[in-house]
Amino acid sequence: MKNIIRYTLIAMACACFGTAAASETPDSSYQHRPPVVRKKYIHTPAPEYNEYVRVGADTVSIVIPQKNYGRFDRGLFNYLYIPKGDWAFGFTASYGEINTEDMQFFSIIDDVNFNGKIYSLKPTVSYFFDHNQAIGVRLDYTKGSANLNSFVMDIDEDLNLDIHDVGYSSQSYKMGVFYRYYVGLDKKRRFSVFNEVSLDFGSGSSRFKRYYDGVLYDTRTTSTLANLNFCPGVCVFMQDHVAFNVSFGVFGLKLAKEKQTTNGTNDGSRFSSGANFKFNIFNINFGLMVVI
Repeated sequence: MKNIIRYTLIAMACACFGTAAASETPDSSYQHRPPVVRKKYIHTPAPEYNEYVRVGADTVSIVIPQKNYGRFDRGLFNYLYIPKGDWAFGFTASYGEINTEDMQFFSIIDDVNFNGKIYSLKPTVSYFFDHNQAIGVRLDYTKGSANLNSFVMDIDEDLNLDIHDVGYSSQSYKMGVFYRYYVGLDKKRRFSVFNEVSLDFGSGSSRFKRYYDGVLYDTRTTSTLANLNFCPGVCVFMQDHVAFNVSFGVFGLKLAKEKQTTNGTNDGSRFSSGANFKFNIFNINFGLMVVI
């Protein structure tokens, strides 16, 4: 009997203690505790890997701090390549020419007389609004011509081809803006890779002349176009203020509107668009850049 009374009293005491604890108000400091916010990790190098250089009136680190969006620190640094506040003046020129005379291919093509050439001039001006980041303006003038004076193919007595006096010429003007981001590869600021995004607008004209049944046909085309291009590249400083760079197109979007006439008669017009998702061998640019 005594044990039953004892267990009953212990159970009643535990119930009363639990009710009192539940009725108490939690601490106000616990209720208004601010939530925990995870900040993005800023990737900075260890002191033994970092150095400082003088840029104008400031002393800056040669390693640019970057946000690490991944889980792992791979130890890759973006070294200072071109500091904030510098101007860059660039110039890219290209020229190509081909000539063929009296060529024979497997005794089928007896006479080929072809010559063609193309050249382009591309001056640029850019300003570095931040370390390794620049925005700029580019002008582009391109002109080309090709002439097929004779082309004779003799397969047999009943099948032969004779083309002569065919000419083609074109020229275009473009103006665009671009953004370029450099990634420095070494502390000495000699080598870097970059990625460029450019938006270009331009116009051009072309002329295609050929004979058909003894009648000269002169077709002229005028075009207006817009391009959005993504071009990675490599840049090397040959001297302290002179750099050599090469870039190539890997992706682009194009919009074009064309109008065509033949012998003064309107043939019509068309609007076209397209995208390029592959390496473009015809969009490789070599140039020099002066940084001041």
